[in-house]
Amino acid sequence: MVSVVKIGGSLISLGPIAHILEDFKEALKEEKLVLVHGGGNEVTRIAERLGKEQRFIYSPSGIRSRYTDKETVEIYTMVMAGKINTEIVSQLQSIGINAFGLSGVDGGLMKAERKKRLIIIDERGRKRAIEGGYTGRIISVNVDVIDMLLKRGFVPVISPIALGTEFEVLNVDGDRAAAHVAGFLKADNLIFLTDVEGLYMSGKLMRKLTLKEAREAIKKVGPGMDKKLMAASEAIELGAKRGIISSGKRKNPITYALKGDEKTVIEK
Repeated sequence: MVSVVKIGGSLISLGPIAHILEDFKEALKEEKLVLVHGGGNEVTRIAERLGKEQRFIYSPSGIRSRYTDKETVEIYTMVMAGKINTEIVSQLQSIGINAFGLSGVDGGLMKAERKKRLIIIDERGRKRAIEGGYTGRIISVNVDVIDMLLKRGFVPVISPIALGTEFEVLNVDGDRAAAHVAGFLKADNLIFLTDVEGLYMSGKLMRKLTLKEAREAIKKVGPGMDKKLMAASEAIELGAKRGIISSGKRKNPITYALKGDEKTVIEK
């Protein structure tokens, strides 16, 4: 059994995630685990401290994302691969878990196609084309790198940075990165740990969704959850068995996501 766990930036920005990392020990008794982390809020915080104002854009479908110019991708790489990834690996090592930190650049783990143009909705509500910057669309995952680490007893800890087709470093969305890792691995579970229990619609927790229902719900939910539904759907279409959206704030969040009831499960 292999599960990919995505720890969202919303959880990382709330403070210590020691309770999540401690639960790795328990979950590792039954599963091989791969961790993919976010950290967008921390990127924004440090960028602004460095005097680089961050710009966020919206796609015609309503998806919010960071506009990544050259200076921003340098800060993004520094924070994601340098600061957050190293801190998570260090914490896992401190509790006896042999974690191995890497980005999508290492070993050609994640390759992406640079988006040359982006279609956005501007401040007046009109569609407009802008330069794509340094944002990528993932096209492949080198699962041999992950398999090698798992077979040798390591827990891969992956930051969402990809290698472009021209060997440039690209920002890729963390949820979509987790989706591609899970899909290419044919993982049993893709677990999104976030700051809510799951997908709520009309005030009700949606415990089970088909792939079709998840796709239809994307346009009906707010920023953040839309990406998780999209990513879970992509993972399943690429070969993962199921996507799980669950709270990372509760006790033993990984084992609960695998065995508990208060969560959203998406299956084909």
